[in-house]
Amino acid sequence: MDTLVLQVLNSLFYASILFQIACGLTLIYGVMRIVNLAHGNLYALGAYVSGWVLGLLATPGTQPRMWFFVLLLAGAVAAAAAGAILEPTLLRPLYKRAEEYQLLITFGLLLILEDLMHMVWGPHPLTSSALPDLLGSSTILGATYPNYNILVIAIGFVAALGVWAFVYRTKFGVILRATSQNMRMAAALGVNVKRVYVQAFTLGCFLAGLGGAIIMPISGAVLGMGIEALILAFVVVVIGGLGSLEGALVGAIIVGFVRTLGIMYFAEIELAVLYLIATIVLLVRPAGLFGRA
Repeated sequence: MDTLVLQVLNSLFYASILFQIACGLTLIYGVMRIVNLAHGNLYALGAYVSGWVLGLLATPGTQPRMWFFVLLLAGAVAAAAAGAILEPTLLRPLYKRAEEYQLLITFGLLLILEDLMHMVWGPHPLTSSALPDLLGSSTILGATYPNYNILVIAIGFVAALGVWAFVYRTKFGVILRATSQNMRMAAALGVNVKRVYVQAFTLGCFLAGLGGAIIMPISGAVLGMGIEALILAFVVVVIGGLGSLEGALVGAIIVGFVRTLGIMYFAEIELAVLYLIATIVLLVRPAGLFGRA
């Protein structure tokens, strides 16, 4: 029973991180029809900025404090700020171009961000492994599990609920959905489409940065983490359906459970199994489980 509990909790932990990355990716695509290949390194940027900010306070002899957890939001804010700058300067001029131009510019941004993080923080990982120790562990049905991981699961749940309420229960959410369905009609009715685009892109980047920030104390901020996260996020959105928030949630849960089982039972072909599931979904439902053609 304790092994089963640990596997379920670990699956939900991975799913929480993957949902935040994939939710930001699918939100940007759903509104702007941009496949943002730079999204993975915006996730990594959130991890690096959070690790750097916490590192500035962790002077020798200084013990982490509970309020240090609030500083994790610095990574999410930094990723959102980067998104607010990148959308109007680099992406907006390409909206009327073919999709290939958008893919090329976001792929270029992926490489540029990777090199910038290397230049600023160097090749060594940044981490704050003492931070999760502050919360200790809990015993759940006979299994001992870190409270920080439970906090990450809770953050993922709150993020899912918050994004759903924001999109489907607010006035701005109505404007957001109207813009995604018919941009020209929304503009004709007086909607400031440019402002909606930059806000949607900023929100998507915030979610990616938040995912990187909260995973940093566990796995650290390392070069290449953004590309790995981007691959898994694309598997999530392929399964769930690109542009569907419900699909991002279900896809993240599926990938989280499969990845946890894969690490435990068939580590050698873990990624292959994920790609196989994505292939089967594409063959049966080309738009994904919740996507629309």
